[in-house]
Amino acid sequence: MIRIAVVAALLLSAAPAFASDESDITAAITNMNAAMNKNDTKAAAAYYTGEGVILDEFPPHVWSGASVYDHWAADFDTYSKAHGDTDGLVTTSKPLHVTTSGERGYAVVPALYTYKEHGKKVTEHGLWTFAMQKIGGVWKIAGWAWAPR
Repeated sequence: MIRIAVVAALLLSAAPAFASDESDITAAITNMNAAMNKNDTKAAAAYYTGEGVILDEFPPHVWSGASVYDHWAADFDTYSKAHGDTDGLVTTSKPLHVTTSGERGYAVVPALYTYKEHGKKVTEHGLWTFAMQKIGGVWKIAGWAWAPR
């Protein structure tokens, strides 16, 4: 009887906390976005794995490797300045889908990107899709793709 209780306790303690993983993934995405909206590149970059991938709608469309966020942010800044884009802000909604499998996760988040182009307000609805990786018990962004809707 004691053996059954010990095995049951071990199984319960080893069970993944799916609700916690889902909320932790959502929090990582939300916090990275908040840092990005504040133009705090260092804080935003801290939410990424050491090697990541970003797909976005402006050239060169794909960034990968170490410091992926820093490289994307620099290119985004250059692109925005060249097109007269200012006051960018991304607002996220409740994720449409969050799933985990061990140390990997996936999330699809509706988002609204607003900015001014040569002073004129522009609104872009999009889906932001994330691949996540749990490292040292913390969910990090392994990659993301932006798709305008």
